[in-house]
Amino acid sequence: MADSPPRRADARRNIDRIIDAAVACLSRDPHASVQQIAAEAGVGRVTAYAHFESRGSLVEAALRRAIERGEEVLSQLDLEGDPHAALRRLVEAGWELSARSVNIWVAAHDTLSAAQIRTLHDPPADRAKKLLRRGQREGAFRSDLPADWMVDSLHSLMKLALDEVVSGRIAHADAAALIALSAEGLWGGRADAD
Repeated sequence: MADSPPRRADARRNIDRIIDAAVACLSRDPHASVQQIAAEAGVGRVTAYAHFESRGSLVEAALRRAIERGEEVLSQLDLEGDPHAALRRLVEAGWELSARSVNIWVAAHDTLSAAQIRTLHDPPADRAKKLLRRGQREGAFRSDLPADWMVDSLHSLMKLALDEVVSGRIAHADAAALIALSAEGLWGGRADAD
């Protein structure tokens, strides 16, 4: 029984190393295999599979880790003041975080269901929803569309921008402005105003 805590600590360290390795490997190559991830973590493939039942579960853990790291940054972002300016700050910060993890996003969209990806994005979506609702109350954003729909549109614009940058159709440096302008166009001013 005395051996239990060290084994749990070793298992936790292995899990953390495997997730960090998944983030590193998938950031370089969205098609990285479990074998490559295990080698990067310094563990065997069997150990990786002992903690993660499939490559999909490793991709999910890597995306979760990337989103958690992003949340640390986004939680420090000033979203007060003019809702349109706050939206632009949120989009710029969100874009930079997403762009750093573009290959993880590619792996996630190739591997995970839309429902899994959406669930992992609940924290950043909640932040955008709070900004949207404040902007609606202040008359800065339209109030005739459901908040969930409008936040989902922002998420879709981010995904579209990632796809466009990866394919070379738009430049990375132009993406945040395109996302922000498109979101402002969708979120708009008050649609019910005279």
